[in-house]
Amino acid sequence: MRIKNFKLERYFAKHEFTAKHLLSSSDCDGYELKTVLLFANKNELNLWENLKLGYTESKGDPLLRESILHHYATDNIDNVVVASPGELNFIAMNVLLNSDDHAISISPGYQSLSEVINAIGCDISYWKPNSENWEFNPIDLEKLIQKNTKLIVLNFPHNPTGAYLTKTQLQEIVSIAQKNDLYIFSDEMYHKLIMNGTEELPPISDLYDKGISLWGTSKTFGLAGLRIGWLVATDTAFINKVVAFKDYLSICNSATSEVLSLIALNHIEEFLTPNLKKITNNVALFREFTERNEIIDSFIPPKAGSTAFVKLNLDTSTLDFSNKLVEKTGIMTLPAEMFDYKGKYIRVGFGRKNLGTVLNEFEKYLKTL
Repeated sequence: MRIKNFKLERYFAKHEFTAKHLLSSSDCDGYELKTVLLFANKNELNLWENLKLGYTESKGDPLLRESILHHYATDNIDNVVVASPGELNFIAMNVLLNSDDHAISISPGYQSLSEVINAIGCDISYWKPNSENWEFNPIDLEKLIQKNTKLIVLNFPHNPTGAYLTKTQLQEIVSIAQKNDLYIFSDEMYHKLIMNGTEELPPISDLYDKGISLWGTSKTFGLAGLRIGWLVATDTAFINKVVAFKDYLSICNSATSEVLSLIALNHIEEFLTPNLKKITNNVALFREFTERNEIIDSFIPPKAGSTAFVKLNLDTSTLDFSNKLVEKTGIMTLPAEMFDYKGKYIRVGFGRKNLGTVLNEFEKYLKTL
């Protein structure tokens, strides 16, 4: 397989660790190790203190998988496999698809959700939202189905727009998939990051026997450095194929990351509640910023997740604007070009506590233009 460069990640690699300020991060501030251990109970601390740094089980530590099951309808540990989220996406697409298949993915979207499909040689169609409100209409999705369609790729809460579905809309998608005998791969990495008044969606694996749910520690928990994610699917044959494919990649997971992930899952509210509060406060802060600065053409607050896709008033491209912004101020943002999306948009992230400081520096720069 030959695959194109991951433009978004290459852009982050260029700026993320040298820029003074990050305006477009999709994750929340990372928790310190001592904070994670502070939440651990006696048994969990015992696991940590007596941890042996040898190989771990290919599917993931059974204790970790049991904790994962608490968040899903299935109670079968064999319906869960643990690996890094990107690895699980890569494996799932390779297990599910052949080069003569057709798939549907969302756009704009995180590049790996479509690029792996392209690299396999599949035809791909894109389900796009209404840019006036970032609403995804299931009717538009159904129109994209072809005779050889095999897979629908979802991502809600949606990166980068912050869009979300209603339960009725999600059930419509499941009905479409059932009628056409399609798999649904649902990237749910922002699961439970729900804004006030929004009804939380269940994992797709709870609704559909050909539904595959991806979640992990990176976004919801503020623990991206653990590099732990999991797939849940009631199709155990699919899960077994993922595990067999994993033998050619990571083989098994980091023992330290598995224990820390176990602690986080068992004490989810300790991680989730501060992140939700931070996102909510930052969305309000950014709304005030948009009212003062004409460079913001439109801001549609996220219904869920930690990001929004913000339209700018520019005479130049958002890539040129973003390059100049990081050069002049040290503020890194993420332009629409990194999502292969036409239009003058940047992604804004709401999961970092220093957003107010970043916006102050941004505003100073705007006054010089």
